[in-house]
Amino acid sequence: MTEEVLINVTPHQSRIAMVENGILQEIIIEPTKHQGLVGNIYKGRVSRLLPGMQAAFIDIGLERSAFLHFSDLVTDTSKSLHIGETILVQVIKEPLGTKGARLTSRISIPSCYTVFLPYSSNMIGVSSRIESESERNRLKEIVLKKIELGLGEQNYGFIIRTGAKGATEPKLWADMEFLSSLWRQIKEKEIYAAPSSLIYANLSIVLRSIRDLIGNSVDKIKIDSAETCEELSNFAKKFMPNLLPRIEYYTDNSPIFELYNIEEEINKALERKVPLKSGGYLVIEQTEAMTTIDINTGAYVGGYNLEDTIFKTNLEAAEVIARQLRLRNLGGIIIIDFIDMVEPEHKAQVLDSLEKSLARDSSKSTVSGFSSLGLVEMTRKRTRESLEHILCETCPSCAGRGSIKNTNKWRQN
Repeated sequence: MTEEVLINVTPHQSRIAMVENGILQEIIIEPTKHQGLVGNIYKGRVSRLLPGMQAAFIDIGLERSAFLHFSDLVTDTSKSLHIGETILVQVIKEPLGTKGARLTSRISIPSCYTVFLPYSSNMIGVSSRIESESERNRLKEIVLKKIELGLGEQNYGFIIRTGAKGATEPKLWADMEFLSSLWRQIKEKEIYAAPSSLIYANLSIVLRSIRDLIGNSVDKIKIDSAETCEELSNFAKKFMPNLLPRIEYYTDNSPIFELYNIEEEINKALERKVPLKSGGYLVIEQTEAMTTIDINTGAYVGGYNLEDTIFKTNLEAAEVIARQLRLRNLGGIIIIDFIDMVEPEHKAQVLDSLEKSLARDSSKSTVSGFSSLGLVEMTRKRTRESLEHILCETCPSCAGRGSIKNTNKWRQN
């Protein structure tokens, strides 16, 4: 399998495309005027308490107040929270629609190899994607040794990221020292900062995507901006030197997103209907409450019998659904209406195919299995707006309903 990342940068927006074997798997788009907030740390001010919802609204200097649930507080300080109080908070979900950003006071700061947890003393977690038990133990021993040697005035917690697999002790220790030093700077800045102000801004979308989404399997990173290419090269030289030889400045005359028909794939990802190679198709409906996906056999009649035809269509659909969720960045509650299957073994294989296909997704998913109505219920972590919300706007004629009244149908002669 070959993996490439194509980065298109213009004065108006940045776009990052993840491509596997020439097929677009994920697209991240961020307008220059509306840069992402996830990961930013603010000195927030409590503007409103909602005891009935066990939550508070926090003013962090944005147009809409952000939402902080009491379960996201470091300790049980909800009883002592009062209006006007300042609190250090971090954005964990972008503002979506009419909703403000979602916050936590459980700060976590990622770097290339580890995630820093300042309020989780001596905790050491390891990414579940590092499957080798011996490698997990090796990494934990390295991190624990550094914690025991000391990282400032107290012991902190860390999560070891997937990218740390095979990392040496000096690299992991340097990563941990960088993060603990950064945290001390954040705490010092908090003392003098005004309420509702930004304390720490996350990396740019390009650097963040490279840090979070790229593993050692990536073959090429092509960038059509000389300035961004230099910025990424400097970042890689300091934090990810093994990535440096793979970074390439794209200078061809044709636009970078014409490679692998990226523009066409983006347009297809905005359509309701998704064709399957077999002749079947999916219908994807995105609403405010949830996303529903319906599978149909369409023109496919190639199985030995009806059950076999249905099974093969559902099996193909499971793989396509995983790609579409990632490509469209659909999150929250997702209901999948597979074509009804009789054989329990077929249902198990379809679920297994769906879960394996979702395993490559950087966003966490939970699949609940078939319900009594034959529906598959799942969730996918949502941290930013979907592709449709970023690129589309509500139709002024139908107000987003997708239909308008047919006056000719009811017109009387």
